[in-house]
Amino acid sequence: MHNQPPGRAPPENFPPPRVAAVATIAQDERMGRFLRLLGCVAIAAHVLTGCAREPAEAGEKPSYRGAVHVDIARIQFDDGDTFLLDGKPIRVLGIDTPEIKDPHVGIFEDQPFGRAAADSTRALMTRARLLEIAYDGRDIYERRLAHVFVDGELLAVKLLGYGLAYENVRHFGDNGFPDLADRIIRAADAGPKPAFEPPHRWRKKHQWRDSTR
Repeated sequence: MHNQPPGRAPPENFPPPRVAAVATIAQDERMGRFLRLLGCVAIAAHVLTGCAREPAEAGEKPSYRGAVHVDIARIQFDDGDTFLLDGKPIRVLGIDTPEIKDPHVGIFEDQPFGRAAADSTRALMTRARLLEIAYDGRDIYERRLAHVFVDGELLAVKLLGYGLAYENVRHFGDNGFPDLADRIIRAADAGPKPAFEPPHRWRKKHQWRDSTR
């Protein structure tokens, strides 16, 4: 998402939605609707396969030092790298995912693959037996910055592996998590190249800014 800011093969029944030509997606609305439909089917199948997982036991040891367990019932989803926890915004560290329509910040259309990234984040977090967060500070928008773990694995690394995010560690630094930053950079270098424009470049072309503010 704005101003925050690819790895391993995705799990079975959760193929990443990809195409060869992003230009075709942008120009052909019918193709866009078709891809969204395919993405929804894949996401639904992925979530259903995870519904049988047992919840984490109370007092279970964190998978990463300082990480805290979070109940999914406290989460409201936004886009691929942002969500609300108890009504307060959390920005996922290490990645930048494509934008989705949000008139409140001057974005009036979805970036290609924006919905796919958002749906993937929702599915991964919802189906996780253990959902954890390791907090850092805040960004310029007062959003809390954090690494998110789904069953002990970095959410950022998974999205990079699906080709649904760009890493931004090289730009923003490791935020005090050098080991996690290294995982993210390795996933980005090993994974597929995203089939969409880097979100920060896309925003410059498509985000409307109120000059009176």
